[in-house]
Amino acid sequence: MLDSHQKKIATFIHLSTFSRFIIPLGNFIGPIILWVSNKEKSEFVDAHGKQAINFQISILLYAIILGTISIPFFVFNIFNGMDFIDFNGFESFHINIGKPSPLLYIGGALGGLAVLGFILELVFIIKASLKARDGELYEYPLTINFIK
Repeated sequence: MLDSHQKKIATFIHLSTFSRFIIPLGNFIGPIILWVSNKEKSEFVDAHGKQAINFQISILLYAIILGTISIPFFVFNIFNGMDFIDFNGFESFHINIGKPSPLLYIGGALGGLAVLGFILELVFIIKASLKARDGELYEYPLTINFIK
C-alpha cells in the first residue's frame, strides 16, 4: 500500500529534474540523490527514480545526436554563403540580403525540432509528476532503459 510520503518522494524525483535551470547537471543530480536515498524503502519510488533518470539520459543522448547533425549545416552555411548579408558601411548605408542557402533551412528545421523536443520534455516531466502524485506508475515515451 502506498502512503503519501512515497508519492511525494516519487513526485519530487520527477520535479527535481527542473533543478537544471538553477544548478548545472541538476536534472541528473537531483533525481539520483532522491532515488538512491529512497529506492530500498519503496518499489514505487524505485520505479519512478529509474524512469526519471533513464528519461534524462535518453534526452541527453538525443540532444547530442541532434546537435551533431545540425551543427554542420550551420557551419557549412556560414562558409558557403559569406555574401548572405552585404553591409557596406555607414557612408552609403547599403544592406544586401541575398538568397539563403538550403542548408540554413535544414539547420533551422533541426533547431525547431530541438525546441519542440524541449517543450515535449517539459510536458512529459509534468505528466509523470502528476501520475506519481496520484500513485500511478508512468513510463516516459521514447526512453531507453539504461537502468533496469
